[in-house]
Amino acid sequence: MISEIWTEKYRPSQFSELIGQDNIVKRIESLTNSLNIPHLLFAGPAGTGKSTLALIVVKELFKNNWKENYLELNASDERGINVVREKVKNFARTKSLGDVSFKVIFLDEADALTPEAQQALRRTMENYSATCRFILSCNYSSKIIDPIQSRCAIFRFKLLEKKDIEQVIQKIIQKENLTITPGAIEILYEGSEGDCRRCINLLQSTATISPSITSELLSTIISSAKPKDIKVVLEYALSGDFQKSREKLLDVMLKESISGQDVIKAIQKEIWNLPVEPEIKVKLTEKTGETEFRIVEGSDPFIQLQSLLASFVLAGLGK
Repeated sequence: MISEIWTEKYRPSQFSELIGQDNIVKRIESLTNSLNIPHLLFAGPAGTGKSTLALIVVKELFKNNWKENYLELNASDERGINVVREKVKNFARTKSLGDVSFKVIFLDEADALTPEAQQALRRTMENYSATCRFILSCNYSSKIIDPIQSRCAIFRFKLLEKKDIEQVIQKIIQKENLTITPGAIEILYEGSEGDCRRCINLLQSTATISPSITSELLSTIISSAKPKDIKVVLEYALSGDFQKSREKLLDVMLKESISGQDVIKAIQKEIWNLPVEPEIKVKLTEKTGETEFRIVEGSDPFIQLQSLLASFVLAGLGK
């Protein structure tokens, strides 16, 4: 809910305000200015501007009439074939209002559509192309069937870089009269991992506690394993002291309320800073991936992490 409120509040009113996807924005803007767009497929990670760009396109095309000419559906909620046969087809077959000759249907999370629904959708896209254009948004374009992909112009979004995230942060900080330290910006970027929506959520959660955003305050909100704590855990393990390594790991997980998967991610990042041979780092990375798979499949996180630490102990002993 928080992200929706903030996204609406700072939603760009024009193409130039969409950050981090310059090449895509330029191409979409030229298509929109011609008042004629093809079917579009936006693919990429969450929080990179796909839904926002779709809304900008619609608002630029239809101006004040955009609500009458726009239908937005979340395919993960309404993913069956009946949605395509009823809602989509009924909207697509009617004529648009205004100067633009077509309406726009935005299908968010289209990769959640069932194969049957996608087959029905491809026929709808073909039959009503004169009166309707589709904008599909998904995380993985490979989950969209080839006939739909071939009917769309595909645009692949990338995770936002640090400079892009910092630009968003500074804009919000200025509008909301907040203060932020340089170290806090770094933590926000690492915590969001290039996801602008998550970055805004973290920033608002912190701002509700204090208008001064600091590294310590953000670390409390994010609740992720601190690199220095994980480093200590791994150093104990590599030195052969399994008992201290295990105790420190338990301390980190309980005191900071860190999940097993978050610990795994922190370990994976820290492996490449360890003073061991590259071959050992590769083996430990492989073991880390295997441990994460077991945790995801339902194994006890702490038991699996102890097993992983045992692998680090053996690596430190040269075995």
